[in-house]
Amino acid sequence: MEAKVTVYGAYWCPDCRRSKKFLGENFIPFNWVDIEEDKEGEAFVIAKNDGKRIIPTIVFEDDSFLVEPSNAELAKKLNLKTEAKKTYYDLIIIGGGPAGLTASIYASREGADTLLIERSGLGGQAGITVGLDNFPGFPEGISGQEFAERVTQQAKRFGVEILQAQDVERLEAEDGYNEVYTSDGKHYHARAVLIASGASYRRLDIPGEDDFIGAGIHFCATCDGPFYKGAKNIVVVGGGNSACEEGLHLTTFAEKVTLLVRGDTLTASQIAIDKINEPTSRVEVKFNVAVDSFEGENSKLKKINFHDSVTGEKDEIKPEAAFIFIGQKPNTEFAKDSVKTDKYGFILTGHDLAHEQPKGKREERLAFETSMAGVFAAGDVRHDSIKQVASAVGEGAAAAISIREFLKRS
Repeated sequence: MEAKVTVYGAYWCPDCRRSKKFLGENFIPFNWVDIEEDKEGEAFVIAKNDGKRIIPTIVFEDDSFLVEPSNAELAKKLNLKTEAKKTYYDLIIIGGGPAGLTASIYASREGADTLLIERSGLGGQAGITVGLDNFPGFPEGISGQEFAERVTQQAKRFGVEILQAQDVERLEAEDGYNEVYTSDGKHYHARAVLIASGASYRRLDIPGEDDFIGAGIHFCATCDGPFYKGAKNIVVVGGGNSACEEGLHLTTFAEKVTLLVRGDTLTASQIAIDKINEPTSRVEVKFNVAVDSFEGENSKLKKINFHDSVTGEKDEIKPEAAFIFIGQKPNTEFAKDSVKTDKYGFILTGHDLAHEQPKGKREERLAFETSMAGVFAAGDVRHDSIKQVASAVGEGAAAAISIREFLKRS
C-alpha cells in the first residue's frame, strides 16, 4: 500500500516515536524521514515551521501538515471516530484488543447498547503481530492486521459503537451507574463496564526499536517464533523467567539462541536456569549487557549494538530476530483507585476476590467481576490470564456472558 503520510523527525524524539507507533497501530502507511540524516528533510521542516526546527512534522496527502500532534489530533485528521453519539450505554468496554472486541460482539448481538473505547489501534498487540499461526480456524495462519480488521468489522456489523484515540482517565460509580471519564473532558455512563485494556510489553526505548517491531523485533515467541524456523541465531533480551523459558522454546526453531542479560545473574526459577545451563540447551548467555541500538536494511532488523556495562567494551551481533522479554505492564493506571489489583497492577477478579464482596449492594460476585460492582475485566489485563490471543477471545466471550447476567439482575 502506498504511503500517503510522511513523518519528519529524529530517532531521539519521543513524540516522533509515539506518532509512528499510533500510525502503525492504526495500519496507516507512512514514510519516515530522519532529519538528522536527511538535510533536505531538515530544510523542509524548517521551512514549514517558519524557521523553527520542530518535530514531528507530519505531512498528509493533501499537503496539509500537523506539528507535534497529539494522538487525538492525528485521529481527527485521519477521520477516526473520537466522540460517542450518546451519554448512556448498557455496556462500555475499555480496550479494543481481542478480548474487548469479542465481548462487544457477544454483548451487542444480544441487544446490549455497547460502546468500545480504544486509545490506539484496534486489535491490540495481536493487530501488530506478524502473523497468527496458532489461532483455530486459520490453517494457513492469518496476519495480525487482517485478524484485527475482521474482528472489528464483525463488531461494527452488530452495531458496536467504537471510539479511537481516547484515553480513559478514571472510573467512578454514581446512582447505580458506572462512569467512564475520557481524556477529552467527556464522561459516559454505563450499567456495566468491561476493562479489557490489555498489557504493554516493556520496551528498551533505544534507537531503532520502534522501526523494526514486527520486522525482526518481537515480544511473543509462541506467536512469532515459528517464522524463524531454521534460523542460525535468535537473540533474546532479558534474564527472568519469561526470557529463559521463551529462549528455550525458541531453540525449537533456531540452531542457537543468545540471551543478552542486563545483570550478572539470571533471575529466573532454578528449574529454568538449570535447563539453560544444560550442555545441550543451545542457549548462550551473555551477562552485563547493555543494548544500545538496533539497525537494519530494507525495513528488516540486521544488527544489534551493545556494550559490556562493566568494562565498557562495545560489541555487536547479527541475529535473524530479537525477542524482548523484560516484563509486561498492565494498562490499568486509570483504574488503580477503583478496582483491586495484584502487586504488579493486574486486575483481580472472581475467585481471586472470593473473601471480599463487590463494592455495591449484591452479595454474589460474578465470574470476571472485579471488586467494583458491575465492573468486569478480561484478557491480558486480568491477574493470572494466559497471554495468548485465543485465551483473550475466550475470556471476552465468557465475560460478556457474565455481564449479560449482571444486566438481567440490575
